[in-house]
Amino acid sequence: MPELPEVEVVRRGLEPRTVGRTITGLELLDPRIIRRQPGGVDRLRAALTGSTLTAVVRRGKFLWWRLADGAGAETGEALMGHLGMSGQLRIGTTGAVATAPTAPSEGPASDPLRHRRLSLHLDDGTRVDLIDQRLFGGLWTSELVEGPDGTLAGVGSPDALLPGDAAHVARDLLDPAIDLPTVARALRSRRSAVKTLLLNQEIVSGIGNIYADEALWAARTRYDTPGAALSQRRALTILRAAREVMERALEVGGTSFDALYVNVDGRSGYFARSLHAYGREGEPCTRCGGTIRRVMHQNRSSHFCPRCQRPLPVTADR
Repeated sequence: MPELPEVEVVRRGLEPRTVGRTITGLELLDPRIIRRQPGGVDRLRAALTGSTLTAVVRRGKFLWWRLADGAGAETGEALMGHLGMSGQLRIGTTGAVATAPTAPSEGPASDPLRHRRLSLHLDDGTRVDLIDQRLFGGLWTSELVEGPDGTLAGVGSPDALLPGDAAHVARDLLDPAIDLPTVARALRSRRSAVKTLLLNQEIVSGIGNIYADEALWAARTRYDTPGAALSQRRALTILRAAREVMERALEVGGTSFDALYVNVDGRSGYFARSLHAYGREGEPCTRCGGTIRRVMHQNRSSHFCPRCQRPLPVTADR
């Protein structure tokens, strides 16, 4: 699943090529991609046609465009997008079809011809394609509401308004408004495994399996350590490690294992070459030389080094 760095790469690609443009048409090829849209395609088409995209915003793994009417007044709605497991937002031109990207490693490609589900046509001839092989992603409109803390709603936002459907999503680690000590205390207040807590989008958003494993490796903490066993110092170390690894991933376009995870031009990111834990089962730990293991924990794969990520006693490091 695309995580925060991969979604931010997409947001940055969309921003200069869609903001300020007006939607002239909506092409729906598979109605399943708008299953979250109240009122279906007619409501979506009415909300979008003639609307101008004024900003593209991200919070965690969620993206949304702010919408204005023909007179430039905000409509009070946002066009929300989520990439799900295999979604892509690709930029093309009317009459052209995107070609499949070259991936850094073999894997299931998302065929732009077969898996294009929806297209937005813009007034300059740009076409924004939503391509999704597994159909867990989607686009839909959501009413804007005031955020509870009065600060900018997310990266790229002009104000504190955010879609109601994203109001439950916590701030992410690249958000300047995030309060790390408060998030650390939230981790420590629960007995669930720390990796489970990092994946909880209502505690901190944007972290998925890849970056959780990498952050815990960097912080020398096992995936199954109870949150209640963490000291405030260790919890902050884990969060800062997650932020640092995602910042490094963002610099190289995110993590791409196959052609599913690409930017708006179909190009892959290369952070997979810098991973220390995720996807390295059976390989030596780059820190201590131990062998990276993969275990199933709560229906997810977790990669860790048994030698330098040891169980943490509840009474230790408090």
